[in-house]
Amino acid sequence: MSAETRLGRTRWRRFAAVLVPALAAAAILVGVTGEGGVAASFALSGERFKISADRLVGKGFAQYGDVTSTAEGRRPVLVSVIGRARITGLCQSALVRTPVGPVTFLVRAGDGERPVEAANLVIDLHQLSGDVTFGDIEIGRDAATLDAPAGLGGRPGDIGQQAATVRITGLRQTAYAVNAGTFRLNGLRLSFEPGDHECF
Repeated sequence: MSAETRLGRTRWRRFAAVLVPALAAAAILVGVTGEGGVAASFALSGERFKISADRLVGKGFAQYGDVTSTAEGRRPVLVSVIGRARITGLCQSALVRTPVGPVTFLVRAGDGERPVEAANLVIDLHQLSGDVTFGDIEIGRDAATLDAPAGLGGRPGDIGQQAATVRITGLRQTAYAVNAGTFRLNGLRLSFEPGDHECF
């Protein structure tokens, strides 16, 4: 065995020694979040991450523009707030650069008859696409007067919109952060896969 091979294995073992406890902590956090013990919070130091879903059905929707602070500076975002949401076929991914190459952190949940359930869901959006149906929508309302769940709202004079219901199929979005009062991840599958395996 060459010295170069031994060095490579040593680096991998050191990386694994750091990675395994981090993954264990992440699994515990997601598990506690799934039971509603803590508010869900997914923020990657200013890095955007991807979320997809087959279907999202929500009650109590509001949306307005804002600015969020990240480790890389302030970024404009579109804040989307949903009072109650049921999400089928959820996938969340983040591509992470490591000393041994790129790896993808993946969270999957809500397949079949057991959708993900969230309350007071708040998303700092960068981009969103999909087929959307709103019920009782108001577009152009002053952002400071929105009946947003969790008491959130924008600045006076800024444009906002709200709806009694929202339904999105084929959801594809990139975001800076996702938070929720409770986030029940039914059928959770957590993985860390070498290479680029993002949701879309």
